[in-house]
Amino acid sequence: MMNKIKNIGLGLLALTSMTFTSCSADFLKEELTTQYSTEYFDTPEGLESLAVSLYGHIRWHFAYGWSFSITSYGVDEFTNGNDLTSEPWNTYDARLNPVKYSKANGASNDNCAAPGDLWDEMYYGIASCNTIIAKAEKVFTDVTQRNRCLAHAYFMRGYNYYRLAAQYGGVVLQTEPAVGVVRNFTRASDEETWEQVISDLRQAYNLFSGEEFTYGKGVTWTKATAAHFLAKALLFRVSERNDAWNEKYKKSDLQEAVDACTYAITARGGKLADDYNDLFAKFYKPNCEYEELDEILMACPTNGLSGTDGRFGQQAYPLFTMQFSNFAQWVKRGPWVGLDYQRCRPTEYAYSVFDRANDARMWKTFKTVYGINVIADSGKAAEENLQLGDPAIVMILNTKDDHTYDDYTFGNAKSGNPTWRDDKKRLPEGVNGKWAPNSLVLYQNGKYVGDTFGNGTTTSRANFFCGINKTEDGSRTGEKGNSNRDVIMARLGETYLLRAECYVRQGEYGKAMADINVVRKRAAWKDGEERSNYCDGTQAFENNSLYKESTSDVKNSDYYKAYAKYNTYYLSNPDMPLGTKTSTVTEMELTSFPSNLPDEDEDILASLSVSGDYARALHFILNERTRELLGEWQRWEDLSRTNTLVMRTKAFNNEAKPYISTNKHELRPIPQTFIDGLLNEDGSNLTDEQKKTWQNPGY
Repeated sequence: MMNKIKNIGLGLLALTSMTFTSCSADFLKEELTTQYSTEYFDTPEGLESLAVSLYGHIRWHFAYGWSFSITSYGVDEFTNGNDLTSEPWNTYDARLNPVKYSKANGASNDNCAAPGDLWDEMYYGIASCNTIIAKAEKVFTDVTQRNRCLAHAYFMRGYNYYRLAAQYGGVVLQTEPAVGVVRNFTRASDEETWEQVISDLRQAYNLFSGEEFTYGKGVTWTKATAAHFLAKALLFRVSERNDAWNEKYKKSDLQEAVDACTYAITARGGKLADDYNDLFAKFYKPNCEYEELDEILMACPTNGLSGTDGRFGQQAYPLFTMQFSNFAQWVKRGPWVGLDYQRCRPTEYAYSVFDRANDARMWKTFKTVYGINVIADSGKAAEENLQLGDPAIVMILNTKDDHTYDDYTFGNAKSGNPTWRDDKKRLPEGVNGKWAPNSLVLYQNGKYVGDTFGNGTTTSRANFFCGINKTEDGSRTGEKGNSNRDVIMARLGETYLLRAECYVRQGEYGKAMADINVVRKRAAWKDGEERSNYCDGTQAFENNSLYKESTSDVKNSDYYKAYAKYNTYYLSNPDMPLGTKTSTVTEMELTSFPSNLPDEDEDILASLSVSGDYARALHFILNERTRELLGEWQRWEDLSRTNTLVMRTKAFNNEAKPYISTNKHELRPIPQTFIDGLLNEDGSNLTDEQKKTWQNPGY
């Protein structure tokens, strides 16, 4: 049944979107293109097909610029690279407003994510859920089938309202199928909206029948999936952004959230994947076993079959990659190495939050070396004895107090004259001791210089940086082809951190530390693990039909040599003996909390002027969420709900610092297209003053 889910199209979803025609002009333009009529949903087969189609609906989240714009931009972890397509979402300047962005109103190009993209798409899905919920009692005679479909519908409606509430605050609560064109609505309060989210997720939790993987393990939503998001919603309701009204919920919501997390953890055996690499880096073909791990609670399903993408193909894979094709010259891009859209550039904080020596997650997340897959300068290649597969791009992630590289020149061969070479032979045998055409270091002379390389114009638009690897996919069959791998949307590693945060809010610091240590224990190097080894989803190219195909003069498998199976661990930790293999590093586990935190955390908390047990504990968990969940599409919501968005973004995101402001940017602008389409009950247009009451403060 997995292929049934992973191949589902969005025709049914588009059809039922006809029942909710209110959010923007796009709703009114939706045409009936499926062979089915709405009468099909009066049959058990039809209504279950509609429930199955909800798995296709979530593909929207990873299809274009909104995937990172509303989740990963304008935060402490990432800033913009040299590509400024969605820059307003990162900088919070005047262009971040309720109007659709275009070159005409200041956007870099017409591909900038619009403020109404999430709004419109979430209501499409809600319309489908409303149809299922309204019809289920009459259509189904089989109780198991009915509950299964209702569980899916309540979960998806709750999830979609969660996304709306997290971004916009109070929204329109449409819980029944709309009839005809509806243009008169009431905006619910924040409190009413979160009550709807939690009610739907509770319903889903109660209706799901345990961990039955009806449609495919690792993809199907189960009771544990609903439990995880129920806990997130409860935690959001009692978090700082809602302090004006949430006091009466705090005690009961926190306990319910703990119980929900406990169910999810227990139901999946309480065990995380053995190796952090299992989650992202060991992907080697579509639908492989690493997409079916017990730790995965929800994933956006995709596959390698032609014609199954529906309206939205998975295009998240190039967002975290530097623009190597522009400056590197020695690295040609393609399905073997990926595109290089350079949207999300890590901040200094994103590097410095890791324990570089002991936290394996750093070296299993950051892609620090690219191999030569094209000889750009035959003279230089001969002079330096450079071969295909030798280091073309080397990124050294050293620390502020490291002075090993103070006297070298770093940069790229296209516009500079980098002098660094691996003269101390810290790279693996066979590729060590050589000059690299492109090289980068984070610190020289005690100063952060990691954003000074690349395009040579300004640090705010650097295109040479160390990206992360969680979306790499060598199974694609075209340079710009859609990705074929699932995108993880929820997993137990986060569930443990959610429960830890609940315990912190209850003052149970010992219990919180125990949950944190489950995550940190997995993060440590394992017995016999070679720290310089590296892998990511690029390796899927070895199973790609293109691997042995040739162009007119060179094999694609030669170009694939850009994929380097080693990292810069020993270059970045120059005092670490080469070939270090260790037993489990118990130092990764906390021995006290929230006092005496690891040095990297103490430095960050000091820079934020954070004090007091609760604040220290909360900010530590935010740091730990970065280490565990970097680039997993939820940072903006985490910082917004905890009222730390402005503080942490000002501290660590130089591009956002001048513009981000309190009491405005914790919420997104309500799309003007929606507001302009509203009517009063008597059919008259809203006045300008009425329209202002619909908009979030400051926009």
